[in-house]
Amino acid sequence: MAVSILLLVRIPQPAVTDAGRKGRGSIWKESVYGFRYISERSSLFGLLLVFFSFNLIATFGFTLIAPMILARTGNNAVVLGSVMSASGAGGVSGSLLLSVWGGPKRRIKGVLFGLMIVGLITSLLGVASELTTWALIAFFLTFLVPTINGSSQAIWQAKVAPDVQGRVFASRLLIAQISTPISMLLAGPLADRVFEPAMASTGSLAPAFGALVGNGPGSGMALMFIISGILASITGLVGYSVYVIRNAEDILPDHDVVVARP
Repeated sequence: MAVSILLLVRIPQPAVTDAGRKGRGSIWKESVYGFRYISERSSLFGLLLVFFSFNLIATFGFTLIAPMILARTGNNAVVLGSVMSASGAGGVSGSLLLSVWGGPKRRIKGVLFGLMIVGLITSLLGVASELTTWALIAFFLTFLVPTINGSSQAIWQAKVAPDVQGRVFASRLLIAQISTPISMLLAGPLADRVFEPAMASTGSLAPAFGALVGNGPGSGMALMFIISGILASITGLVGYSVYVIRNAEDILPDHDVVVARP
């Protein structure tokens, strides 16, 4: 269906810019050009590192949402299904809001403040212990994601010349998301071999955090949620403290104000 729609749509060819001219060449040169383009623009590179770090840290928690809820509810699939449904509803609702609202005027604030809030909300999933609270947190967690991603996409589309967006965006997504599978691979072993034993009644972390997350099954994973959420929130705060990231929209000119050449 997607291909058939594309066949019916006229896609205009963008004007050739200086950036596009520099990126021409062999397939290897064009593949590498996206990385070079980003590295030469400190604002884009810094924003990309924020997403890389956030995905690396936050995924430690997100990967464990299903096993944590099942462990803390005695394998209650209804509770898990309800929480995941609330999460899906939050994502749809956030997307509808963004389509009507259009997002914040200052896009970078939508990105960085959004990451801070999402990180803190993620940590609350570890503190919660029953269906209603989990469902509410999951709803608002995904509710904010469209604003974050939409604001980021708006920045990149405004600042990167259309004739090189394919190469640049491919490099951007690779760097931003390559940290996700790393976290997924590490989250399970860390939960099973480190945090769950450490949060057992006789574990090394139980005296310090037992009052917060308990000592039963899933407590170690709950603690991982709290830690990863707080650290993920800090990535947004660090990003906002860096001048070239906070002022990316002012430092980088929009591509439509750059004169294109034939």
